[in-house]
Amino acid sequence: MDKDRIIGSAEEYAGKVGNTVGSMTDDKKAQAEGLARQAKGSAQELYGQTKDMAREATDTATQYARKVYENSGDAVRDSSQVLAEKVKENPLGSVVLAGVVGFGLALLLMRPPSRPSHRWRS
Repeated sequence: MDKDRIIGSAEEYAGKVGNTVGSMTDDKKAQAEGLARQAKGSAQELYGQTKDMAREATDTATQYARKVYENSGDAVRDSSQVLAEKVKENPLGSVVLAGVVGFGLALLLMRPPSRPSHRWRS
């Protein structure tokens, strides 16, 4: 729990007490000060809650990223093992597939740049 939440709750309570005392003694100034202190305490408590929520969200995101990072090595290792097994099962098909992918990449990289249409030139 954030210290702003604790201090804000205390300020809010003190403001309620001041407002009540002002109401009992019919002191408008004490009532106004109590309400102002209560509002200040509420704002400080809300600020502390916001800080707590941001801290929790950051911690959760960090834990999630850590788990993803730790598990990513396993996924890469598993997928490379599966790929190696498939190549062993069908070496000719793997060579043909690699050639088709390479040819497709070469076509994409060697393609001439597209020219703008003539009707938009001024």
